[in-house]
Amino acid sequence: MFSYRNLLVVCLLIIVSACQPAEKPAEPEQPLFTSTPEAVTTGFRFTEGPIWHSDGYLLFSDIPGNTIYKWTPGSDSSEVFLTPSGNSNGIKIHPDGSLIIAQHAGRVSRINADLSLTVLADSYDGKRINSPNDVAIHSSGLIYFTDPDFGVSAEDKELDFSGVYRINPDSSLTVLFNEFSKPNGIVFSPSEEHLYVNDSTTGQIIRFDVDAAGEVTNPTPFASIGERGQLGGADGMVVDASGRLYTTGPNGLIVFNPDGTENTRIVFEHQITNLAWGGSDGNDLFITSPNAVYRISVNL
Repeated sequence: MFSYRNLLVVCLLIIVSACQPAEKPAEPEQPLFTSTPEAVTTGFRFTEGPIWHSDGYLLFSDIPGNTIYKWTPGSDSSEVFLTPSGNSNGIKIHPDGSLIIAQHAGRVSRINADLSLTVLADSYDGKRINSPNDVAIHSSGLIYFTDPDFGVSAEDKELDFSGVYRINPDSSLTVLFNEFSKPNGIVFSPSEEHLYVNDSTTGQIIRFDVDAAGEVTNPTPFASIGERGQLGGADGMVVDASGRLYTTGPNGLIVFNPDGTENTRIVFEHQITNLAWGGSDGNDLFITSPNAVYRISVNL
């Protein structure tokens, strides 16, 4: 039987429920990119390999110009940093502070403090390597690079594959993977537990496992961005602290989540070639293209 006591309990429950704060509506998801691409420096033949220096400037390569340029924020032009550069492509900063460059002319080299070059790799098994494209450097100091055969004639090519390599402490080379047609972009995940490499011909991005000693195993398909076309193919890549992978490709700038699903993309009407984080807060993404370098702000 329903009593006055039961009625009182029900009323109290209704009052308490009504006094509970309403659930806050979910905040709208913030866009990843917070600006549109703007050209910061122009007038080049084919730019590549951007890298932000902690002293507050951007370095990048002009491959056919055989020059590395330096751009400082606030300037509307760039100055020559190094020429000739051995047709440098990718540039990375080693933990010891030196610059490591992949040279289209068939070498991986170190730029010393006096701007002289020390060759780190130019042959494998007694044969000249192809055309080093990009570089990734492990926190241990181990150097990894891709070696497609862009620009190498059949008569000049000595290796029968295009490889992904590691330069060992004794200066020897280890082939990590030789099943790509044209390996190109290469980057470590934030934890360095994975290494990502893409293939310009097929657009495939492969993820490798990396152990504490820098050994690379278990190549696994991660994502695909489409085959090479008129606007180029899969090219330079970076990751952010959340593990998202940003890659250039035939369809512009494409961002993948850590699980390989697509996050977002920005379509460019021209080829883009490589990427680098930089700026005063590290939230600017610099993008190289044949004749200009662009900047876009990212919500990190």
